[in-house]
Amino acid sequence: MGEPMARSLRRAKIPVGAIVHRRREALERLLEDGVTEAAGGAALAAQSDAVILCLPDSPQVEEALFGSAGVAEGIRPGSIVIDMSTLSPVASKSFATRLAALGVAFVDAPVSGGPVRAASGTLTIMVGASPADFARVEPLLRAMGTPHHLGPVGMGETVKLVNQVIIANVMIANAEALTFAKLAGADLDAVRKVLATATASNYILEQWLPKTWLAGTFEGGFALDLLRKDVAAALDAGRSMVHPMPASALAYQLYTARSAEGDGALDYSAIAKSYERTP
Repeated sequence: MGEPMARSLRRAKIPVGAIVHRRREALERLLEDGVTEAAGGAALAAQSDAVILCLPDSPQVEEALFGSAGVAEGIRPGSIVIDMSTLSPVASKSFATRLAALGVAFVDAPVSGGPVRAASGTLTIMVGASPADFARVEPLLRAMGTPHHLGPVGMGETVKLVNQVIIANVMIANAEALTFAKLAGADLDAVRKVLATATASNYILEQWLPKTWLAGTFEGGFALDLLRKDVAAALDAGRSMVHPMPASALAYQLYTARSAEGDGALDYSAIAKSYERTP
């Protein structure tokens, strides 16, 4: 995600510096687009007015911000950190508090749309920030997609997790129902066409599954383990509010069982495999 997002910033003529996280080849491609390379998080922060993170989970954000030679060691007071990872809002609020002690603002801005919309600069961006901080970062975010200011720090992550909870449960409902239809002898194309006009119509059924499970592939898409991580973050936030989330807890267990079968890197529609093997 970081590579196409950085490229979107460059298309908007915004100067971008970057450091390697996992894949050197991604940075090499970005260098051809005018991105400059920094020696590490502290060096990058020292030369930047805004630092953007897009990482898998809270431990990676913690390390990038507060680890050895991390952002916190080089960032200047008055700068701003934009975290576009999907995390628990509990973690985001903690990061915001720790950075505030350094005179640094924090914005949580998780995204939806996947690599395709990251490449086209049309991501949906859910933002938690003060009004003043949102105004500061809005031009950067608009280069990558459509930002929606949803409230104070933590609210961007909250709304993103709402999205993740819904898609996790809806995917399971689709897989369970379509396998039921298939075992009963129904034509799945006909079923989908009818459901598109019925109350069960949903984006995953109409747009996602025809490119994944129903097309005979689970490659690409959105990794099952990433969604499982997001559901865990939602459950963590729910516990902090003493809010029961039994359907999501079950979804988490179902995705965990699928991950244990070795399918964590596949698209999350691979949950259908748990139903297809049932006679």
